[in-house]
Amino acid sequence: MSVPLCRLYLITPPVIDDAAAFARTFEAALDGGDVGALQVRLKDAPEAAIGAAVRALAPIAARHDVALILNDRPDLAARLNCDGVHIGQSDGSYEAARRAVGPGRIVGVTCHDSRDLAMDAAEAGADYVAFGAFFPTTTKATVHRPDPEILEIWQETMLTPCVAIGGITAANCRPLVTAGADFLAVSAGVWAHSGGPAAAVAAFNAEIAEGLKARPGA
Repeated sequence: MSVPLCRLYLITPPVIDDAAAFARTFEAALDGGDVGALQVRLKDAPEAAIGAAVRALAPIAARHDVALILNDRPDLAARLNCDGVHIGQSDGSYEAARRAVGPGRIVGVTCHDSRDLAMDAAEAGADYVAFGAFFPTTTKATVHRPDPEILEIWQETMLTPCVAIGGITAANCRPLVTAGADFLAVSAGVWAHSGGPAAAVAAFNAEIAEGLKARPGA
């Protein structure tokens, strides 16, 4: 059996003041290597600002075959023709999100540190489940701190892809890759990297390659 891939899942900064400028930053990040998805996560922004960000980022994402995911808002994800939506446990049910976006788009679900929540989401039809926060993060308030073992168990027992999230950097990500993460969700670890976003993406991809080598059966 081939070793599953692990890819980067970028999350925007919590505030985007200039959508065009951030679009250039995003494109620069993609020069650093493989990225599987970008989540537009603008919690407190008005719909107009979210729409402006999506419209600026969508053509770049499409050119690079990066899935564009909107956080929280299935209705807006469908209206803006995003590739999918990510919902938290307080953002409504998977079923409601699926009805809003339709059968052809991605629906991902936050499951914190709970395999039970993740199994419920996977059995309902979620396209991926997200575990975290694995490390301290300033991006959002967190109360759940799963052990990387949850990724290993998930990889051994379930087919639905799993995303690791929370305080992940190129310096600390390798154990999560080895444990079984299919995606690493990263925000500040790329946008605030001292060498710039392209250097960050390159560093993450190098660490992912090494982490995959250490997976059992690799």
